[in-house]
Amino acid sequence: QRCIRRAARIARRAALRALGAAHPLLFATPEEAAGAGLPLITPRHVAEIDLARGPGALRAAMAGKWRNRLVAAESAGLDLRPGTPRDLEDLIAREAAQRRTRGYRALPPGFTRAFAATGQGAVRLWCARRGTETLAAMAFLVHRPWATYHLGWTGAEGRAAQAHALLLWTAMQAFAAEGLARLDLGDVNTEDAPGLARFKIGAGGRVRPLGATVFLSPVARR
Repeated sequence: QRCIRRAARIARRAALRALGAAHPLLFATPEEAAGAGLPLITPRHVAEIDLARGPGALRAAMAGKWRNRLVAAESAGLDLRPGTPRDLEDLIAREAAQRRTRGYRALPPGFTRAFAATGQGAVRLWCARRGTETLAAMAFLVHRPWATYHLGWTGAEGRAAQAHALLLWTAMQAFAAEGLARLDLGDVNTEDAPGLARFKIGAGGRVRPLGATVFLSPVARR
C-alpha cells in the first residue's frame, strides 16, 4: 500500500506538470503541494462526516455538549419537515439578509437555483417550524455519493431551541439511509468563525486539509 500511495503521488505531480506545460498560467490545489508548484496560499480545512458508520456510531461521535443540545432540541416540540421549492426561495432570502447583517460572503442565489435545476433532489432542504412559523432551515447539495452543507438560517427562537442541531441530525440520518457515503460540512475557520467551527466539529465532523493553492510557474514545470 505504501508503494501504491507513492506511485499515486508521483503520478499526480506528473499530471500537474503536464497541465502547467500546456497553459501559460495555471493555479491548482493539489492535496500535496510539495514538488507540485510554488505554494501561494496555505490549505483550507473542511469538516466531513462519514455517513457509513450508522446512526449509533454517528451519534456517539458527537461531542458531549453537542449531543446535549440535540437532546434539548428533540424535546423542544419542533415540527421538522422537508422543504418545498417555495421554502428554498424563502431560505435564500433569509440567508442573504443574514449575510448582509453578519458581513460574510457566500455563493450567489443564482448558484443555488442553478444547482436545484440539475435534477429532482439535487438541493435538499429541511425546515423547523412551530405552527406556521419557520424558526430555522438548512439546505444541502446532493452530488452522489456525497452531500454538502450549503445554506442555513435561524432566528432567535430557533437558536434558543437548538434547531440547527436537530436539522443537521435529521439530514445526517436521511443521507445515511439513502446510502450516501459522506457529508461535507464545509470550511473550518477557527479564527474568523470559531463558533461555527465548534458546531461542525462537535457534530462529529473530522477535519481534513485540502490542498494548498500553488502556482505552476515555468520553473515549477521543469
